[in-house]
Amino acid sequence: MILYNVTVSIDPNVHQDWLDWMRSTHIPDVMETGCFIESRISRVHGEEEGGLTFAISYVAKTQELFDHYQTEHASKLQEEHTTKFSGKFAAFRTMLTIIDEFKR
Repeated sequence: MILYNVTVSIDPNVHQDWLDWMRSTHIPDVMETGCFIESRISRVHGEEEGGLTFAISYVAKTQELFDHYQTEHASKLQEEHTTKFSGKFAAFRTMLTIIDEFKR
């Protein structure tokens, strides 16, 4: 499985609007692509001065599904985010391969 993590530092003045939009629009749109089986949004603690930082994590069952997301959907969805919050955020993306899971 693939864990796709997007870390976003957002301007505190717009962070609640951003969170509301992420919950109501962006994350549902990403999930609607059918490329991911789960997602979550987490607050990153100990962030740099000047912003609030969040990690948005998505899990894809296969590399092929993740690659499909990247080629067919990512640009449009990222562009919508950038247009809506231009100049108010910084983001970086990480793709990880899940090797093992340990759950209770």
